[in-house]
Amino acid sequence: MIDISVIVPAYNVERYISQCLDSLINQTKKELEIIAIDDGSTDNTLSILNMYKEKHPDKIQVISQKNSGLSITRNIGIKSSSGKYIAFVDGDDEVDLTLFEKLWNKIKDFPYDAVAFNVELIYPNKKSIVNAGIKHDLKDFDLNLKKDFLINMYCMACNKMYKKDLFKDENLLFTPNTWFEDVLLMHKLVPNLMSLGYLNFPGYKYYQRENSITYTYSDKLKDINFVLEKILEYYKKNDLYSIYKSELEYIYVRYMFATYIKRLAKTKNKQKFNNGIIYSLDCVNKTFPNYKENIYINKSGFKNLYLKNFNKFLAKIIYYLEKNKMN
Repeated sequence: MIDISVIVPAYNVERYISQCLDSLINQTKKELEIIAIDDGSTDNTLSILNMYKEKHPDKIQVISQKNSGLSITRNIGIKSSSGKYIAFVDGDDEVDLTLFEKLWNKIKDFPYDAVAFNVELIYPNKKSIVNAGIKHDLKDFDLNLKKDFLINMYCMACNKMYKKDLFKDENLLFTPNTWFEDVLLMHKLVPNLMSLGYLNFPGYKYYQRENSITYTYSDKLKDINFVLEKILEYYKKNDLYSIYKSELEYIYVRYMFATYIKRLAKTKNKQKFNNGIIYSLDCVNKTFPNYKENIYINKSGFKNLYLKNFNKFLAKIIYYLEKNKMN
């Protein structure tokens, strides 16, 4: 059986896919299965993938499909994989050449359900390191530790390696046709982990490009509320809601008042932004009317002070700060 399967979704990334694949082919860990999936690209992405497959037939499997979106593409990769563990690398990013050797050495030490690692954010004119949201290995991932990780984790699918068996549950696959698919899966996954390893190493190189989803406005931003509601639905259905209610409430408020508002500020349409403020307030007040009493929101810190006192005025400050950043 293959040790690790690396799933690479690729859509119109002809400028970046070679750099991505080179970082995988040249890994110091040799026992890798690379599953590259072209998601109906209209540029030369598929041709480049096939060229790499010809050069490295023992390492690369190429799948071509009609455009179906990131979630379906990743799910196809999961179902096509044969590795004991699974990792995801987006076609316009890359990884450190030693990442999978380091991850596998962790697994040889202890069979973690997942291993999280840090991320290097690469901007056009700077770099920064983001912690995975964990400080050390958790061989006994108990309830309090899971709650702490839910609050602090860097919510990204690509900065973790997972036991493939986790994805046998159809509920723990990516949800099709929605933005913020990582947020939904990661929050459903955490209660199902019995152990979590930590690699204190910025193994994933996450490129922050101006035309990426993270830095552009779309009406699909409202998917964040759909995703948050799906998270709550999952916890209720699996009798987890009462156990994690405080954490879920805090996460919900943080995403609606911080993540959503910051992303919404990318719009050039002030009316859409103003409507978004009302929408975020309505969602939170409807779902968690007593959120200001939340134990996490009442902890010290500027972010929590912002969440507790969020209003139209604070939202408009965010709007103008983001406008100045973009300019």
